[in-house]
Amino acid sequence: MANTKSAIKAARKSKRLTDRNKTAKTRLKTLHKKLETVAKAGDAAAAAAAASAYVSAMDKAVKSGVVHRNAASRAKAQAAKYLVAKK
Repeated sequence: MANTKSAIKAARKSKRLTDRNKTAKTRLKTLHKKLETVAKAGDAAAAAAAASAYVSAMDKAVKSGVVHRNAASRAKAQAAKYLVAKK
């Protein structure tokens, strides 16, 4: 248990940020799975829409500090590979 006022505030902040990060990462995983599913199905238009949503969510995660920018860049490159394979 936190003993000082600053430690209590830090614990509250940690909880809030953990919840935010978990929400963002879960959303990214869901969008990634949707992109893989649509890409394997072969629908180019749906794959482009799914890739756009995934890349947008990834950029927002980088902006808020949930995902490192290099990891996001790597993930976006993989998303682009799905689109190139379907054209």
